[in-house]
Parts: sequence; C-alpha cells; structure tokens
Amino acid sequence: MSTMTVLGAPGEVYLLTHTALRAQLGLSTTSRVEKIDPQSLKPIYRSPPLKGGPMWPGGMAIHRNGDLYVVYGNHAHRLNRQCKVMASHALPVKEPYNAFVILDNGLIVTKNLSASTPASLTVLDPETLQPVCADLLCPEPSIARLSAIGNTVYVVGVRSIFRYHWDTAQQTLRRDPDWHFDYIGQSRQTYGWDVVLDGKQAWFMDNGQHRYRYRMVGAGVSRTANRLIRVSLSDAQDHQMLEVSGLLSGSITNPPLVDLKSHTVVGYDSANSVLQAWRFDEALRRLTPLWRKAPFGAASHMVMYPDTGELVVNDYRRHGEEVVVLDIATGFEKGRVRLGGLMQGVVFPSPGWGRDFYWSSMGQLARVFIA
Repeated sequence: MSTMTVLGAPGEVYLLTHTALRAQLGLSTTSRVEKIDPQSLKPIYRSPPLKGGPMWPGGMAIHRNGDLYVVYGNHAHRLNRQCKVMASHALPVKEPYNAFVILDNGLIVTKNLSASTPASLTVLDPETLQPVCADLLCPEPSIARLSAIGNTVYVVGVRSIFRYHWDTAQQTLRRDPDWHFDYIGQSRQTYGWDVVLDGKQAWFMDNGQHRYRYRMVGAGVSRTANRLIRVSLSDAQDHQMLEVSGLLSGSITNPPLVDLKSHTVVGYDSANSVLQAWRFDEALRRLTPLWRKAPFGAASHMVMYPDTGELVVNDYRRHGEEVVVLDIATGFEKGRVRLGGLMQGVVFPSPGWGRDFYWSSMGQLARVFIA
C-alpha cells in the first residue's frame, strides 16, 4: 500500500509503501522507499524491505542534511538519496508509530499510536538515530500524528490537546503547564486527529473513531456530529468548537485545511459525505460559513495551491475515488478525474514539479496533471 510521496531536488520523487496482507495474519510488516520517475512512476532506486512491525501508514521526510527518514511500525530508518539504509533504530513501544516531526534544531520526534496506551515521545538524533533524552510519557493516549512549529511539539490526545517545548539547556522536551484544552469535556465525542498549526491557531477535528475498511462513508461510530476545533496558540482558553455538518454519526480520519491567504478553513464529515468551508475573521475570532458541498466524499489529506487558490480534494462516489480541483473561495469545481481505485483514500497526496500532483490512495499511486 502507498502512503506518501515527497520531493527532493528538482525532478526527484520518493515513494513510501508498506506491506499489508501479513498484518491480517498477525505477522510483522515492512516498509519500502523508492525513488520513482516523476512521470512514468517506475522505480529508479529501491530500498530493501525496511523492518517495521505492527501495520499503520508511517511517514517519510527529507531532512535538511539531505537524507531520507522513515518511521514505520516501531522502527526508524535513515536512507541516502539512492535508497540505501544508513542507520536504523527499534522504537521502544511494541505498537505502530504514526510518523514523526522534525524540529527546527534538526531533532526527530515520534510517538506510538494507541487509544489505550499513553503516548510516549521519543526524540532521535538525526545522525545516529539514537535517543537524545529519556522518552517522555504523555498524560493520555494519542491517535493523531504529531505537529510542530519551531522546537515545540503539539499532541492531540484522545481527549485533550497539549504541547512540549524543547529545553536546550536540559536537552529534553518539557510539557507546557499553561497550554492545555480538554476538547472532549462532558461530551460523547471521540478522539481528534492531526492538528494544523497556522502560526496563531491550532485546528483539528474530532469524532475520529470509525470503522474504515475501504471507505469512510457510513463508517462513523459516535452518534454525534463531528466538530471543527480551533485553539489559540497563545492562550488555550481562547477556543471554539462547531459542528461540521450537523449530521449524526459524523466522523473523519484526517485534519482540516487552512489557507492563510484567503482566510479560509475547510473541514469535512467523511462519514456523511459533506465538505464545508468557512471564512475566519481573526480579529473577531469568528467562523462564517462560506460554501458547502454534499454529497461529497472527502476523506484524505488535501493539497492547497495558495498562488492560484486551487484546492485538491478527493470525492468518493459511484463505488470509486475521484480527485477534484476546487476554487477555495467559491467552491467552484475546476476539474475532476476518476482514478480507478476502489478504496477511498485517507493518506497523503503531494504536489508535483509542475501543474501536477501525486495521489496516494492506499491501493495505488496516481499522477494527475493538466493535459
């Protein structure tokens, strides 16, 4: 299954995949990195199978030192640009680790994924992949991927959001005691997913528990509507929560999208096939509905081209996945193509090197371009 592509030097495209069928038998799975041709998608270089463990889509990035880093299963790997392994490290918790963040100081921070085991933050040296400090145990489990600004790591737990700052003097992460928001409270909502940081606000959505197998449509678990949540980065008491569609059993498995240029926030209710955009007035801290599309089967991470105002999002319909380009200001549909896959993608697309992009949808990888 494909998870994501990342771009290197001009013309370089790297693809992260992982095995899946072994997990159905309770066996350990592996990941692999390929450098692929940017147009034909054929492999140019290919890594050996990378030791993984429990299956969950991992993550890949190119560090400023020029090397590739992968976290998959409960292992971290460093590879050169020819996909040769330079270092590997077994992570301490025998659960899948869902990717990582790279801090401004170059350190790599990752964590285990679990709805019951408290999240454990591991900080790795990018040169050796060895821990640079003792692991930090979070106050609650976390399903969502980590996010970071500068040397600060944000964690969406199963009921609250909190953060850790890197302490240079002590060479460790320190939890911020003054920034915390319990977004679950007394509600019947389920956990949140990945948080988007726009520099001033944190944005994410809840009701993340679902029954996804090959599509998110109808996969909601909680009987409540899923919500868009905003938390100020300067004061966690400045927060806002509002329903995305207002429909029961709403659910998602990914983050919203925030466009700073047009002051637009795009959220969705994947289980009920609703895509919703708001205009955010920062001075008034107010979200005003902008446009809405239903039915519209959005579930994946989205891609935004701020210079043109073009938003790329998936739409699962007629038992298949289509990818759509929308004008973010109006919701006007500018283009659509059916990819041929039967699964509703919930992973990571990326821009290409021109007027194109790469779409990973679990079972396949596609390049979409303007003819």
